[in-house]
Amino acid sequence: MTQGNQPKTAELIPLYERMLLIRRVEEQLKADAAAGNLPGGVHLYIGQEAVAVGVCSQLRATDMITSTHRGHGHFLAKGGDPSAMIAEVWGKRTGICKGMGGSMHVADFSKGILGANGIVGAGFAIATGAAFSAKLNNEGNVAVAFFGDGASNQGVFMETLNISTLWQLPVIFLCEYNGFSEFSPAATVTSGEIVDRARAFKIPCEVVDGNDLVAVMSATRAAVERARRGEGPSFIEAKTYRIQGHFEAEDLFLAGAKYRDAAEVEAWRQRDPIKRLQALLLADGAVNQDALAAIDAKVGKIVAAATLFAQTSEPADTEAAFDLMFDGQPA
Repeated sequence: MTQGNQPKTAELIPLYERMLLIRRVEEQLKADAAAGNLPGGVHLYIGQEAVAVGVCSQLRATDMITSTHRGHGHFLAKGGDPSAMIAEVWGKRTGICKGMGGSMHVADFSKGILGANGIVGAGFAIATGAAFSAKLNNEGNVAVAFFGDGASNQGVFMETLNISTLWQLPVIFLCEYNGFSEFSPAATVTSGEIVDRARAFKIPCEVVDGNDLVAVMSATRAAVERARRGEGPSFIEAKTYRIQGHFEAEDLFLAGAKYRDAAEVEAWRQRDPIKRLQALLLADGAVNQDALAAIDAKVGKIVAAATLFAQTSEPADTEAAFDLMFDGQPA
């Protein structure tokens, strides 16, 4: 980061590439789901890429994150291996969790990725515990709990806000406010402003445009610096939107019912975080159209190779459950 905590535009090019990688992986998984190639459903991160990349760009390799059921973007933003992740989603033994976790449980402890989680709000306590360990170790590491607006209604949210404040833990609560709790618009299930819940504990708070990479980076940088100085937790609410539905194949699940209209989705498409960053890079002369095409081609090759790796890998070894879950107990 340069003077005034603002990055030079050229410094954003690798982050643009990371955002594009997330988008292209998710588009591939969308196609794989439609083709019936996946053993389970997937919850895609398309439209929210600036949040994960903006946050993780401010973290060290030793910092930790907890994720959600919509966790592919967080995994890739923190440096997770695309091949191992896609193989995991395909249920292959070469997956990051040996094909036994699937889409909602990708994790890589070596990179501080403590796991996506199929239980809404489960990451709060895990991240708070990780922050407690970081404080005890006194190595300056921080933890980030990614969560959606729906998860803010879980009781553990208030519990962890409370204890992290009392103990001044180095944890950042990062709310990806995408406007929905599964199929329910936020206004129908959440009373008041979520950020006010953190303010009640006198936690430093900031609400940002979650589709603006630089805004997310700036807010995260300030929160990380506070945490590393031993000044306790922070709360960031990033306003964003999921362009895809709650999960792929939801149209079959909903049997024709609608919970949002096409005009709303299209309005948010116009605020696409990747297109916005493209425009900034082009306007400042950091890239030209040829450079953007080259980045897209590079990312496309990575995704194609990762998908081929998943397709040609062996299925998960179901017998491994006895080692992974039951400590070697025989069937």
